[in-house]
Amino acid sequence: MCYSSLAKTVEKSGNVWYNELKRGGLTARQIVFVGEYNIMKIIAIGAVTAGGKTTVVNAVKDRLPRTSSLHFDNYSFEGEVEDFSKWVSEGADVHVWDLSPLKTDIDKIVRSGEYDCLLLDYPFAYQHQMIKPYLDCCIFIDTPLDIAMARRVLRDMKDATSDEIRNEMDTYLKYARTAYIQMVKNHLSTCDYVIDGAKELESIINETVEIISRI
Repeated sequence: MCYSSLAKTVEKSGNVWYNELKRGGLTARQIVFVGEYNIMKIIAIGAVTAGGKTTVVNAVKDRLPRTSSLHFDNYSFEGEVEDFSKWVSEGADVHVWDLSPLKTDIDKIVRSGEYDCLLLDYPFAYQHQMIKPYLDCCIFIDTPLDIAMARRVLRDMKDATSDEIRNEMDTYLKYARTAYIQMVKNHLSTCDYVIDGAKELESIINETVEIISRI
């Protein structure tokens, strides 16, 4: 069913239109605006910590017109995990995070009608059921853990002492690495596209733009 036909269904069917549109394969977010032909793309871009996702999101946002972004790390969520090793050992349930503030901001941007594309700097791909209905595509930047670790040390530990760096490496080897490996495994299984994070930044940005342009 084409979007124009779906729009006519909205106008004629009253309270029946929701199920009709769902049969057409649209998400809940698309249904809100199909009658106005405002079908905005929402793209989730993920990676491990220091894997390059924020840099890529900001660069892609600058290249694509009428594009906005939301960043997971800018929020404080109820239920957010402090001990990732324990969280992984207990099943790595992403739903312990209450993502209501992120959902609220997505709704605001969608309803504003000001943008053609929304980029989410976001770690869970399709895994979290609160955000899943909004997503058109999930991209994972698969950055090797050694590269990500080196970036994080250079970025976040510029003024750290040698003892602080050694303690950080010890914690990483004992606990964090296992958690990262499990998170990557879970994430990769649900993403639509995987980009090699060891590539040059410009290549990653270009590949991301190309993927979004095809959606």
